[in-house]
Amino acid sequence: MSLQLRNVALRLGEQTVLRDVSLELAPGEVVGLLGRNGAGKTSLLRLASGTWLPDAGDVLFEGRALSDFPRSLLAQKIAVVPQDLHVPFPFRVGEVVLMGRGPYQRWLGFESSHDIECAQRALERMGILHLADRRIPELSGGERQLVLIARALAQEPDCLLLDEPTAFLDLEHRIRVLEVVRELVASGASALLVSHDLSLAARCCERLLLLADGRVAAEGAPGEVLRADTLRRVLGFSATVIEGPDGLPLVVPELGRKDSVERGA
Repeated sequence: MSLQLRNVALRLGEQTVLRDVSLELAPGEVVGLLGRNGAGKTSLLRLASGTWLPDAGDVLFEGRALSDFPRSLLAQKIAVVPQDLHVPFPFRVGEVVLMGRGPYQRWLGFESSHDIECAQRALERMGILHLADRRIPELSGGERQLVLIARALAQEPDCLLLDEPTAFLDLEHRIRVLEVVRELVASGASALLVSHDLSLAARCCERLLLLADGRVAAEGAPGEVLRADTLRRVLGFSATVIEGPDGLPLVVPELGRKDSVERGA
């Protein structure tokens, strides 16, 4: 396994936000993390990245506890794409993406020609090379999100943790982001993806894990998790779930219908 969370629990103040959650992520695999707002998805990502420590349970990467890794080595192996980009200074896009090479730089902090090549390649993969000289405050929310993903790609990680990476993007760029994730995973990396776009998650992820109130409510292949009865019970909305042309589930919410749930064929 690339990443393992074993029976983890997490408390924030008086509130328990994760309870006995286990997750395994293998190289070459994308796992989708689903759930309502406040279900514990972002908290789980923070445990998986080593940003927070669990109150119970273990978080392992390549069989070692995250706490055993030097921070620079862990940052080479695990890259995080948060929900939004908060930059205190008006850095240029190219500078922010080059920050992804920070874990590889020596103490003087000078980037090598290889670092610059990695950053440029990441900008090209996300289709934002033309934004390299723009300053971050000048960008739209969607453009900032693409910069975050490019920065993570520049890290050349073995594991990618993405917190709603397509939230601010139009459909074209949503598809592109998920294609890039699949390309990275095809090279032997792994990815854990938080998403509220159920139908797209079904097409990007081998497995889905559905959280509710800090616990695992359902786990399995997209067709096993994205069932109309499960969506109503866990996510609180009625939907028709049909099989798409690719054989994967399509979720069609039923607006104004809270008293009946159907499952199409």
